[in-house]
Amino acid sequence: MEIDALRKAHPDHWAKASAIRALTLDAVAAANSGHSGMPMGMADVATVLFEKHLKFDASAPHWADRDRFILSAGHGSMLVYSLLHLVGDVQFPIEELKNFRQWGARTAGHPENFLADAIETTTGPLGQGIANSVGFAMAEEILRAQYGKKVVDHHTYVIAGDGCLMEGVSQEAITLAGRHQLSKLIVMWDNNNITIDGKVELSDATDQVMRFKSAGWHVQEIDGHDPEAIDAALTAAKKAGKPSMIACKTHIALGHAAQDTSKGHGALTDADQLAAAKHAYGWTGGAFEVPAEVKSAWEAIGRRGASERAEWEERFAALSERKQAEFTRRMDGDVPAKLASVVRALKKQLSEVQPKVATRKASEMALEVINPHLPETVGGSADLTGSNNTKTGDLGIFDLDNRKGRFIHWGIREHGMASAMNGMALHGGIKPYSGTFMCFTDYARPAMRLSALMKIAPVYVMTHDSIGLGEDGPTHQPVEHLAMLRATPNMLVFRPADAVETAEAWELALSQKETPSVLSLTRQNLPTVRTDHKTRNLSAQGAYVLADAVRKRQVILMATGSEVEIALAAKAQLEEAGIGTRVVSMPCWELFEAQDESYRKKVLPAGAVRVAIEAGVRMGWDKWLLGERGREAKAGFVGMQGFGASAPADTLYEKFGITADAVVEKAKSLL
Repeated sequence: MEIDALRKAHPDHWAKASAIRALTLDAVAAANSGHSGMPMGMADVATVLFEKHLKFDASAPHWADRDRFILSAGHGSMLVYSLLHLVGDVQFPIEELKNFRQWGARTAGHPENFLADAIETTTGPLGQGIANSVGFAMAEEILRAQYGKKVVDHHTYVIAGDGCLMEGVSQEAITLAGRHQLSKLIVMWDNNNITIDGKVELSDATDQVMRFKSAGWHVQEIDGHDPEAIDAALTAAKKAGKPSMIACKTHIALGHAAQDTSKGHGALTDADQLAAAKHAYGWTGGAFEVPAEVKSAWEAIGRRGASERAEWEERFAALSERKQAEFTRRMDGDVPAKLASVVRALKKQLSEVQPKVATRKASEMALEVINPHLPETVGGSADLTGSNNTKTGDLGIFDLDNRKGRFIHWGIREHGMASAMNGMALHGGIKPYSGTFMCFTDYARPAMRLSALMKIAPVYVMTHDSIGLGEDGPTHQPVEHLAMLRATPNMLVFRPADAVETAEAWELALSQKETPSVLSLTRQNLPTVRTDHKTRNLSAQGAYVLADAVRKRQVILMATGSEVEIALAAKAQLEEAGIGTRVVSMPCWELFEAQDESYRKKVLPAGAVRVAIEAGVRMGWDKWLLGERGREAKAGFVGMQGFGASAPADTLYEKFGITADAVVEKAKSLL
């Protein structure tokens, strides 16, 4: 429809949608930066969604059974900020919109989940929102199966753009959702045929409708500016019994001189063109002014879900106190008090039996005793279940006939897996963990970074963590990955030395609420090095003295994971040579760094030669080798200098010089 025809045919709708467009134009102009075109193009879709379909209460953004709304095309953030202001969200007064993209404002350039309660996820990297949505929808399915429709029964709605659908992660997400028939997931594609460089045809010829259909989705094509068509499509989508995609044909920057052009994607700040667009909308108010009757109509939409929320609260109150408490605990992200005692009992057993197992197997052993006590854990693997050891006997497989299943076969979709794990964590009620090979953090990395940025706590189980994996060779042998992960703010990287440290790492990782964890685990068997049972979780300190010097301390050996046993063997040789040697296990640098300075100095005192041993690159180690002030001169590193090779693990350690003999030689050369 043309603008004049739309205004005449649907005047009430047009006024509400125009408020989104006008506020977008004003905010982008005030910031002199941003993306105007997408909110202007999708205003009609968003208006119908919020007015007639989205289950929410603007006064209760944490309502557990609300519908989730995800703006995957996060550059169009003024769409969601305008909506939240209009419906009366107290966190979005008009001053926030006036401060769009400014220091300290909730209205960041892209939506950030940690800045406002009603923003479900951080989007901006295209494709992440639609991939998150799969995890949101999976979490809803699992919780609905566990608690019933009276407690959990909601949809996940997504607005995605051409760019989201070009990103590779969208294919992983779309096919996964289709395979699992996630019928509560509805994606509205902003089909405007424009990218920054020009028409979509410059770089892509995909038939998106056929693409979604081939993946098992219900698909509709509509005029994205016709409110009646939008309403009918959303109604049909909710009844489809499949994940649904609505292809909304829209005009980017509708009504502006830049309509249907690549210029319309970005910041539309020309004052004359802005005024002309508002005139075309019939909008007479000044900057950031919304007519009282329009604002009132929007606020009524914001209150529309209050009665439904009240009814839900009555149903929830009818549950037993135990069920209410468990559901609330899970949604808050707390772990049951029993976790600590379960881990302590396992540690005691391990210290007595002293198994020689790979830490990936030790991880499975820990999960076997943890998962029965944490109904919120949902595990998985990217087609490496038998290698990652993430499946335990009690979980069951999540599938069409078992929505209570807590193990997910992600397929060869590392990026999609990590993004969906983020969605699960953001949804609440679920603690996701899943695995792949450590080397393939490269594929999962964009979503792992967002876990840290968003302050959520999925657990990444990364096995085969060094040249110790052996014959598969350098394509599969991570050397730089530990450094990359440790360089990421707000991420805990655990590299346990044995089964005891692995159990401790799991207790710590699952107890996090705002920090993701990576468990870096071996393929090769390792001896138990923690043979004396300690009730306290020593890994919580990040680093600790595993074996102190018998003679006068001259050397401190620092190691992680599979190289701790090498450090202990080197200590034995050095002590025999009359050189007192301390061995420090450092399973988590980030937790060690969080300890007070006096503890760090106690573990790593000045005056002794320091040698670090790790089957990775040196990057990052100098902080501990040279001292936190960079003054410790006598220090060395035994590890990798480049990529690995294909050979048995023992051969690789010998050829690359990561042996007890090499450590002894390095230490003696520094004395």
